[in-house]
Amino acid sequence: MISSILVANRGEIACRVFRTCGELGIRTVAVYSDADENALHARVADAAVRLPGAAPAQTYLRGDLIVKAALSAGADAVHPGYGFLSENAGFARAVLDAGLVWIGPPPEAIEAMASKTRAKKLMGLAPLETVTADDLPVLVKAAAGGGGRGMRVVRELADLDAELTAARAEALSAFGDGEVFVEPYVEGGRHVEVQILADTHGTVWALGTRDCSLQRRHQKVIEEAPAPGLGDDLTETLYDLSVRAARAVDYVGAGTVEFLVADGKAHFLEMNTRLQVEHPVTEAVFGIDLVALQIRVAEGEPLESDPPRARGHAIEARLYAEDPARAWAPQTGTLHRLTVPDGIRLDTGYTDGDPIGIHYDPMLAKAVAHAPTRAQAVRKLSAALERAEIHGPVTNRDLLVRSLRHPEFAGARMDTGFYDRHLPELTTVLPDPYAPLAAALADAHGRSRFGGGWRNLPSQPQIKRYLMAGEEHEVRYRHTREGLTAEAHGVRVVHAGARRVVLEVAGVRRTFEVTRYDDQIFVNTTTLTALPRFPDPATHHAPGSLLAPMPGTVVRVSEGLSAGAAVRAGEPLLWLEAMKMEHKISAPATGTLTALHATPGQQVEVGTLLAVVQEDAPL
Repeated sequence: MISSILVANRGEIACRVFRTCGELGIRTVAVYSDADENALHARVADAAVRLPGAAPAQTYLRGDLIVKAALSAGADAVHPGYGFLSENAGFARAVLDAGLVWIGPPPEAIEAMASKTRAKKLMGLAPLETVTADDLPVLVKAAAGGGGRGMRVVRELADLDAELTAARAEALSAFGDGEVFVEPYVEGGRHVEVQILADTHGTVWALGTRDCSLQRRHQKVIEEAPAPGLGDDLTETLYDLSVRAARAVDYVGAGTVEFLVADGKAHFLEMNTRLQVEHPVTEAVFGIDLVALQIRVAEGEPLESDPPRARGHAIEARLYAEDPARAWAPQTGTLHRLTVPDGIRLDTGYTDGDPIGIHYDPMLAKAVAHAPTRAQAVRKLSAALERAEIHGPVTNRDLLVRSLRHPEFAGARMDTGFYDRHLPELTTVLPDPYAPLAAALADAHGRSRFGGGWRNLPSQPQIKRYLMAGEEHEVRYRHTREGLTAEAHGVRVVHAGARRVVLEVAGVRRTFEVTRYDDQIFVNTTTLTALPRFPDPATHHAPGSLLAPMPGTVVRVSEGLSAGAAVRAGEPLLWLEAMKMEHKISAPATGTLTALHATPGQQVEVGTLLAVVQEDAPL
């Protein structure tokens, strides 16, 4: 039996595997990069081994270092998690060659299915060898790995070469393999997948369907099980195709077969030869622990002849440190607090006070709700996310809540174009207009004029300024003999404490929970920034300044670009890499590039001046 497992991964998935290991009495070993020295997965493991460096290519993609770490720490098995080397047949062989147990499919099965080009050929399909205007739109995809990295939709033939270059660079950075391919892009389909689990005794389970249609940048955001509204015949077809794919390569362990469902037909996409990020919804519906079953299969134990019965409905939402209103820009900083109401499963690789850095995926956590019906699961999860305490960088929390409550999702009429159609309405900022006043009153608590000796003179109004949803807000209040009063029509201050303020607005009492971290203030679910009384003129930039929207690395600059060059509005100027994704920085207007400060390899922080474009004067 397995007694010690090294997880060749980081963050949330490492912590999730460790949790099952603890329940089974199995010792755990973590690996960590220099950037992850104090990360949760490195802290909770029984032992941890350093991988020198920070970038994935130096650390979590170094199979040789990971095998060496497993041997030195006394592990007898390796679990790959998902991402990084989880679908790398060479890594699987290296683990087995070292005399360790590989908790995953055989290397031959990975080779057959983990490369999407080989998988499609095995299923009788083939990628496009050449692309013409008649083939558009097409999808550029990484042959290895997943998670939306190395994926690009191309609608104009002139854009193909640039998107191929970007996809190769992103895939190489994320998976250590820059191979990409091109296939037709099916509009308006649903992303549906089947979870399979196979043992070494010939049993293959099809553990229901999942719908993962709500995606951004081809990366899943909300997933659910079972996929709603498929019908019995289509469901059986999906099961049959998935089991057939598994048996064709003598598959062992957990895997997922993915399809695009359109017009009642299933189009094979790929087979992921690993555990999926969204596996918790299947666990909830079937009442199983997929990681425990992976370990059981790796130990040679047989599965039951039939899987357990499915019960109820489960939905998972991925909480990302990103700003959906700003092209999904990833965010960094300190995660001060993350809690959800009872009854919600929260898988995370962070605890309160942990930093969110630039090197890895921006996912903070996965929140999962299970209920007897889909409608009940939707209501339960949306309410829990709305009430969650999330204090730190900007997240996609509001987007998740609005997505779950959108009529198209509630009615199970969504497809992969959901965010293309609805993103503006889902990211419209609706800040609480009374949040700044609550913040000001909480700040004023304890500094009442009574504390310094009240004088029998009229109190002058106190003024506070806050930045909320990108706009400046000014509030006024007074210290009076009766306490704090608001200079706002129809508002009465019922209670003002340092952490809790109660206001009566138009006869209705409202409670505001206020938490402050330096100049960042959280009032219920609204985030504010306290502004100084006198703005710093040094923070202003010339018109046309291009500032880094996120911390990251400048990976390349457009060929031949230099100061003095003429540029067109929307023309790509440079690319940043942050959290394993590439982000294009384009000219804001047609004009002249008067300054170029960015250079390849340069590390930048939010707000770093990258370039300046002087707009042409109108004719």
